[in-house]
Amino acid sequence: MSIEEAKPTHDQGDLWEVFLQEDGQPHVHAGSLRAPDAEMALQNARDVYARRGAVTGLWVVRTADIAATEPADRAALFDGPRTKAYRHAHFYPLPGGMKEP
Repeated sequence: MSIEEAKPTHDQGDLWEVFLQEDGQPHVHAGSLRAPDAEMALQNARDVYARRGAVTGLWVVRTADIAATEPADRAALFDGPRTKAYRHAHFYPLPGGMKEP
């Protein structure tokens, strides 16, 4: 979703991304919602995403404030140097369940 798509199309407020934390776990993305401000976004997030379960924390972030990479940036940002094989796990067996990149 681009930043332009994240702008409100009606009078429903800004688009917010919701992250929730369960007991002792890191925050994970739970979903999105619209709200006019951060306080209302937190209240709505609690009602929508935290009614059940062991939620211990919520974060809301205005989608327009998130900086993200574009697919065209993949090579420049994520392709590692091919000449440094020692940075890859080729020299020892990987534990079960892990895959080589």
